[in-house]
Amino acid sequence: MSHEELAEQLVKTCLKKGADAAEVYIQDSRNLRISVRNGEIETIQESAGAGAGFRVFVKGKMAFSSSNDLRPESLDGAVLRAVEFAGITTADPNNALPGDRGTTPVGGLHDPGISAVPMEDKIVLAIKTEKLAMSSDPRITKSGGASYGEGESDVFLANSNGLLKGYKTSTCAFGVSVVAEKGEQKAQGYESCSRRFFSDLKPAEDVAAKAARDAFEMLDPRQVRTQKAAVIIAPDAARSLLGGILAAVDGERVLQGASFLGKKAGLRIGSELITLIDDGTLEKGPASAPFDAEGVPTQKRVIVDKGILRGFLYNTSAARRAGAQSTGNASRSDFSSLPGIGPHNFFLQAGNVDPADIIHATKTGFLVREITGYGINPVNGDFSGGASGLWIEEGRIAFPVKGLTIAGAGAEMLEGIDMVGNDLDSSRQITAPTFRIRMMQIGGE
Repeated sequence: MSHEELAEQLVKTCLKKGADAAEVYIQDSRNLRISVRNGEIETIQESAGAGAGFRVFVKGKMAFSSSNDLRPESLDGAVLRAVEFAGITTADPNNALPGDRGTTPVGGLHDPGISAVPMEDKIVLAIKTEKLAMSSDPRITKSGGASYGEGESDVFLANSNGLLKGYKTSTCAFGVSVVAEKGEQKAQGYESCSRRFFSDLKPAEDVAAKAARDAFEMLDPRQVRTQKAAVIIAPDAARSLLGGILAAVDGERVLQGASFLGKKAGLRIGSELITLIDDGTLEKGPASAPFDAEGVPTQKRVIVDKGILRGFLYNTSAARRAGAQSTGNASRSDFSSLPGIGPHNFFLQAGNVDPADIIHATKTGFLVREITGYGINPVNGDFSGGASGLWIEEGRIAFPVKGLTIAGAGAEMLEGIDMVGNDLDSSRQITAPTFRIRMMQIGGE
C-alpha cells in the first residue's frame, strides 16, 4: 500500500474510532550528514524513517497524537489515543480542517539525482572546501570543520473533507568554519550554501573564500565612540531584523495583542523602499511547497507593499478567529507536531543599487555583518542588539569593529531605510539584500 493510500485509509480509521473529523499527515524521510576536520572524516551519519500524525475532532474538541512506526498496530494505537484525548479537551468552534483540494504548481522541489551522486563526491566536496579555506590566507590557522548534508522527504496529507495531497522535496548543503589568528587575536568565519539540487551548489572555491575572508577581515578591530551614524545591514545579518517583523505579522500574535503591527493593517509602517514578500511558489525556493502543513494551497503574498502593511499570516484556526481566510501559512516541524504559523520564503524585495555603491555613498557608517540578541521585539517594536562588522569612513571600509551595540525604535528603523541593494540571495528562506538605515544610535566607547 502506498503512503497516499495509507493516509486516506487512516482518515477512515479515525472516523470509525469515533472522530467527527480527522486529518492524517505522513512523512517519509532520508537524511545524510558528513563532517570532516583537518582533512579527515569525523562522522558519516545516514538515517531514514517515517511517521504519521493524527489530528482528530470530537464534538468541537481537538486532540493530536503521532507515531514513528507505520505498522498497523502502532497506527491503530495512535488513533485511539487521539480520540481518547479529544474527550478531555475543551471545545472550540474555531477547530476546523480546510477543504480546498487544489494545489499550487511549484517547480524544482526535488532533485531525483541527489541520492545517485556518489558518497565519495560528497566527502570530497567537504574536504576540498576545508582545504581551500585553510590555504587561502596565512592568517587562517585553524579549522572549525567542514560538513555536507542532504535530505529527501515525502509528505502526504489527507483529511475527512476529501483532501488528499502529497509532494516530494530534497535539500543539500555544505559549509566550512575557520579561525584567523594574529598574535593573541582570534576571529572566526563561517560560510555555507544550501540548494534543492546538488548541481546548483556554489563552487567550493566561493564558499571557502568567503569563510576565510569573514575571519581575517575581523582582525585588528578598533573601537569607535558612541554616536549616531548610518547603519548598513549585510545579508548575513538581515534575519535578525526580518525575524522580528515576521513574528509581528504572525496572525496568532496579532489575535493575542502581542504585535506592534497588529493594528496597522493598511497603514504605512516604513520607507517606500520596503516591499516584503512571502512566497511559497518560488521555483527551487528553500521553503516552497504546493500546499501548507494543513493542505491549503500556497501563494505569493505581498505583506508590505512599498511601506504599506497589507496583511498577516494565518493558518486555518487563526484565520477563523480573525474572520479571515487561511493564507496557506500553516507550518510543522515534522509529522509529530501540530500545525502552527510560519513563513515560506520571506524576503525584502531587491533594489537596484550595487552594495559597493551603498558603501561609497556612506560618509560615516557601520556595515553590520553579525547581530547578537533578539533583534526587533515583535511586541513593542523596539530594537537592540550587539553587533560586529566593518566601519566606514569617507565611503570606504576603514577597519573592523566588534562589541558595538545598535538600538532604535522599529518604526524609525523601517522608515529610515533609504538604500536597498541588488544582491538578494533567494536560496535563503528568510533573507534580504544589503540595505542602509539612514541613522541609528551606535554604542561604542
